[in-house]
Amino acid sequence: MPVVVDASAIAAVLFDEPEAAPILASIKGKLIAPTLLRYELASVATTKMIRHPARLKEIDARYRLLDGLVIDYAEPDWPSLPALARRWALSAYDAAYLQLALNLRAALLTLDARLAAAWDDATDSAGMKS
Repeated sequence: MPVVVDASAIAAVLFDEPEAAPILASIKGKLIAPTLLRYELASVATTKMIRHPARLKEIDARYRLLDGLVIDYAEPDWPSLPALARRWALSAYDAAYLQLALNLRAALLTLDARLAAAWDDATDSAGMKS
């Protein structure tokens, strides 16, 4: 079964954060993400570089590990994205992950509590959970 991963989940793994082990243990299928994942992770790396200038090389090396991950990228369904974001009170960025997971009937792996709650509610509403 495919797994849609968001930036919070991948960042935890790339930057060896405490949540990395449970994230890795949760991955049981092909990884899929909206194309915006790369932009979000570049932003995470930039923020870390600004906050931790003594660790520039380490942060850059960890960010470059993204290129070694096998992730299929997909564009969101742009016309329906704003309505979905509004319905679940999400940013358009987070709604792109939710939309992809719903459209693929895939699991959503995130550390974002609001996005996880929206996914739970949306999958309950759509009858996707058993």
